[in-house]
Order: sequence, then C-alpha cells, then structure tokens
Amino acid sequence: MTTTIPGQYADVNGLHLYYERTGTPRPGSVPLILLHGGFGSTGMFDGVLTPALTANREVIAVDLQGHGRTADIDRPLGYDVMADDIAALLRSLGTQKADVMGYSLGGGVAIQTAIRHPDMVRTLVAVSAPFKRDGWYAESRAGMDQMGEHIAPHMLNTPMYEAYVRVAPRPDDWARMWGKMGDLLRQEYDWAEQIGALTMPTLIVVGDADSFPTAHAAEFFALLGGGQRDGGWDQSGMTPHRLAILPATTHYDIFMSPLLAGAVTAFLDAPTPEVHA
Repeated sequence: MTTTIPGQYADVNGLHLYYERTGTPRPGSVPLILLHGGFGSTGMFDGVLTPALTANREVIAVDLQGHGRTADIDRPLGYDVMADDIAALLRSLGTQKADVMGYSLGGGVAIQTAIRHPDMVRTLVAVSAPFKRDGWYAESRAGMDQMGEHIAPHMLNTPMYEAYVRVAPRPDDWARMWGKMGDLLRQEYDWAEQIGALTMPTLIVVGDADSFPTAHAAEFFALLGGGQRDGGWDQSGMTPHRLAILPATTHYDIFMSPLLAGAVTAFLDAPTPEVHA
C-alpha cells in the first residue's frame, strides 16, 4: 500500500524547501529524489511517472528554489547551489544515500548533486539534460538567450502560469523568476571532466526529438565508458550505465511518457552492480 506524507518543509541553506514523500519502500531500498523541470513543481510528474515510481520505493519530490511551493530567496539560481540544497535536505532527513533523478533543469541539478556529493548518490538518472550548454540545439540556446523578466507578461495566459500561481507562496515573483531563469540558462557550462569521474550507475534518458541531438546523449554515455565496445553474449563488455532514447518523444512531453516510467523503473529495480572507478 502506498503511503503519502503531506508536504513538508526543510530549512536548508537559507531556503524554506518544500518536499513530498510518497510510496512504500522495499526493505533495504533507498529513497528516490525526484526533481522537476524549469517553472515546474512536484506535481508535474503525477500523471504517469510518480505512480510507477512509488509502487515499491519511497519518492521524495522536491520543489527547487523559486519553484512550486518553495519561495525564492536572495540568491541566484545555480545548478551547483541547488544541488547543495538537495544534499542538505538528505542530511536533514537523516538519509545517507539516495537515488537522484531530474528532468531538464532538475536533470542539471541531479548531475551536479552526483558531482558535488557522490557519496550520497547511489544511482543517477538524468532526463533531457545535456552535460554542456553547447549540447543544446542553436535555436534552443537562442531562446534561452532571450529569456528575461520582459517575457513574463506574455506568459500570463498559459498553463505554466496557472500552475505557478496555484501553489506559489509569492505569485508576484513570476517576473523575477523569468529573470533568474534567463540568467541561469545563459551561463556557459561543460561538465565533461567531472562526469568522466563519476562511478555511480547512471541512466541517461532523452527523446528522439529532444532539444539537443541524440548524438550528444551518446557522447554523454561515452564519457561514462558506455557504448565503447561489443557488450558480448554474456554482457561482460557492458558498463553499469544505460542510455535510453525514447521514440516519438520531445523535450516537452518526455516527463509524461509511459516509456520514461518503464525505462526508469527497470533501471532502478535492477541489482546495483559493482562499479570500478
């Protein structure tokens, strides 16, 4: 039977961080941290993904800084600082290790959590999250370059805004969030070197019509040692890392896909292999 604990807050790094705990964990399992995309919140996964994930594990869904029910603070948005928030949340819950999964913005935070706090991450799941800014298609980067507070008024009559004001502690922060997201998404980054040093089993999931080429996902996989040789009839040539490219799937609908739920649950439910650095 699935257990749901009403939403709670943890005071970490000056942030009043909102999170929800759902699911009944199996004996010996670790919780799954679930991180939403930009302008999203914990509820964006409720349609397909959350029910599948909570069938036999505890899921801790988090509203990142300035998103959902977590109010913004006087601090720029950053993949690194939000990753530190996740680590601080785990410590506050007395959790030494967790699986960490994120989509888009949350995928970047999940990757940085694995990079900055590797001892706390059992497995990593990065969904629609490139490892460097240049990985995005040029038109996607151009859209990020134009993002700012001036866009906010044009987004008022959208489902995105309706979802935001429904739960935001300070709905008037809408324009401020567009400004901060623009500042974040314009920043250059390339995490190739740090990803190459990761040792926890990692699942990379992208759509075949995502906002960056599938070749970038293959490059991400290769940084971990994946796809470098024949896996062999006995799978001895395989790494513990996995790459899933979902057909007929875009960056904007992948989080609702039953294919995503299937890929992630199969990965998380598999025995954790021994990983060598």
